[in-house]
Amino acid sequence: MRHSPRPRRKRLGLIVTGLAAASTFVAVAGVSGSAYSASAATCGTTNVAQGRPSSASSTENGGTPASAAFDGSTSTRWSSAFSDPQWVQVDLGSSQQICKVVLNWETARAQTFKIQVSPDGSSWSDATATLTGVAGTQSLDLTATGRYVRMYGLTRATQYGYSLWEFGVNVVTDTGGGTLPGGGDLGSNVKVFDPSMSSASIQSTLDTIFHQQESNQFGSQRYELLFKPGTYSGLNAQIGFYTSIAGLGQSPDNVTINGDITVDAGWFGGNATQNFWRSAENLAVVPVNGTDRWAVAQAAPFRRIHVRGGLNLAPNGYGWASGGYIADSKIDGTVGPYSQQQWFTRDSQIGGWTNGVWNMVFSGVVGAPAQSFPNPPYTTLPTSPVTREKPYLYVDSGGAYRVFVPSLRTNSSGVTWANGATPGSSIPLSQFYVAKPSDSAATLNQALSQGLNLLFTPGIYHINQTINVTRADTVVLGLGYATLIPDNGVVPMSVADVDGVKIASLLFDAGPVNSPVLLRVGPDGATASHASNPPSIQDVFFRIGGAAAGQATTSLVVNSNNTLIDHIWAWRADHGTGVGWNTNPADTGLIVNGNNVTAYGLFVEHYKKYEVVWNGQGGKTVFLQNEMPYDPPNQSSWMNGSTRGYAAYKVGSNVTSHEAWGLGSYCNFTADPSIVADHAFESPTASGVKFHDLLTVSLGGKGTIAHVINTTGGAAQGTATTPVNVVSYP
Repeated sequence: MRHSPRPRRKRLGLIVTGLAAASTFVAVAGVSGSAYSASAATCGTTNVAQGRPSSASSTENGGTPASAAFDGSTSTRWSSAFSDPQWVQVDLGSSQQICKVVLNWETARAQTFKIQVSPDGSSWSDATATLTGVAGTQSLDLTATGRYVRMYGLTRATQYGYSLWEFGVNVVTDTGGGTLPGGGDLGSNVKVFDPSMSSASIQSTLDTIFHQQESNQFGSQRYELLFKPGTYSGLNAQIGFYTSIAGLGQSPDNVTINGDITVDAGWFGGNATQNFWRSAENLAVVPVNGTDRWAVAQAAPFRRIHVRGGLNLAPNGYGWASGGYIADSKIDGTVGPYSQQQWFTRDSQIGGWTNGVWNMVFSGVVGAPAQSFPNPPYTTLPTSPVTREKPYLYVDSGGAYRVFVPSLRTNSSGVTWANGATPGSSIPLSQFYVAKPSDSAATLNQALSQGLNLLFTPGIYHINQTINVTRADTVVLGLGYATLIPDNGVVPMSVADVDGVKIASLLFDAGPVNSPVLLRVGPDGATASHASNPPSIQDVFFRIGGAAAGQATTSLVVNSNNTLIDHIWAWRADHGTGVGWNTNPADTGLIVNGNNVTAYGLFVEHYKKYEVVWNGQGGKTVFLQNEMPYDPPNQSSWMNGSTRGYAAYKVGSNVTSHEAWGLGSYCNFTADPSIVADHAFESPTASGVKFHDLLTVSLGGKGTIAHVINTTGGAAQGTATTPVNVVSYP
């Protein structure tokens, strides 16, 4: 029995998989890392043990579980009971050729130990001789094959147990003597049209896909519709679920559709509030009747579009609508949101704007209405602080596919292509691994380790190990709502603390086993500055439940400084399959720990605790749309200590600089309309923490939000569905 608390010990070392940072290399069984030649096999640099299922012979206490040695964090650890022998093991999911193990010891290390492998978790064989533990990070080159890997501690070096901050495993990624190819076919779910094709044949393909996807809200089909440069006439491209339409020119006006690109809500009785997961990008449209209709809800971006006419954002009949997002677009005529509850438009040019319902936000928009919140409810910023438009696919003059990466802008306004081609750089498709849904996560990691970017073609990808993006300036781009589902509770994607990584156009769909996070940008404690070349997250969407029961504690964690978040929808499903208070649990949509992070177009809904938590200094948010969870069964089920409910947007108590514009939160407590949220926004009182144009709404009187921010602002309640506004705080 211990009679006094164990002192907290300083963390030693830092795991850098594949690198010899403060490490000791041990050649085992006569084989060193150099034995894996490029012509025979390559020892990968990805830690394939991260996020995998794990177990141990014992744990010191509930705060030191086996999983902490495999979570990618050097601030958590596994620690055993204070006796010999002890072990900790990981399940890689399938048999692997293991070439390296990296142990990041806490002070309580092994005096002697072995690495062992097993095909089934029961029958073990030694992969090493008896080794001596070395303080800090110990890297072991070895040759072994197995599904399970364990550290088997024989004797301890201290009076305490065995303790590891991290346990990394690297495996052979190339046994065939070659490397993965870049470029290649885009797959059967990418439909490519050119002007030589007849309008009738193009329309037939468009109609076939739309009829399949019009109401296919939780189906598995995914499509990308690509138009090569030129002019197309007589088309009406109706866009359904999981369908993206895009031009393949370098500028929007390189592809002109004389016709319409249409989203309406006939499938749902004229209600557009569920017109999710579709997009339009990088083309010009000349509407037949002078006005195009794009009646969408969340996760439906309208980017780099030139509408040579007007734009109607409401469904036919002006039924309910709850969108939406426009960026880098030019609408020559007037934009009519009509019944849209809220909308965000960034760095665009418009000919006019007809009205506002609750929350219309403009950032860097030429022709935007003047600031007037709340009457009319227009929040207008003349420029956007820092932006970089989303990468996009195009064809060059020789007909080859390339991906264009627009340049960073500061204090921007208007479209990037106003004076010709968008400034930026071009990457040939040969520098991308063109992924198909049949590809394993190990293959994707191999491609990344070769220095390739990733282009996900449309489909559903099951991810059984973390996709680790470690190279600066890597582009990870999806087509047609490529969807990543984590298996066995892994973190499906993690980005290192490096410059300029761009993650765009992906849907992360939580699996049935809880994932701690769906996308992590930067490790815990990231400190590097990325001001000149920030990482970016654009048109990235998260879903917990709806298609099937899923769970994830947090959807997006941003640890890297200066990250740009440009349009996300993080959604704990309120309808569909696998939906219920205890069926699709998810605590938080977005946690920002990095400093000087800028977010545009946050849509975060229905999480069980805080929807957005912002702990970093110097953050900026322009536009938030939030609905609190519909389904707390009663007030006692939804308490934050003595506080009733959780705020939609919380700025951490230690934050001294933060600014936000145009934030709205709504309640619709359908399970128990008597539920009260004490406030929608929570913030420390500090001169450098500022909010502009906040609102709360009780939808049909189903619940109450007692205050807007902290104890400021009246109660949103009653059946009138009328916003309660706070123009500035403090």
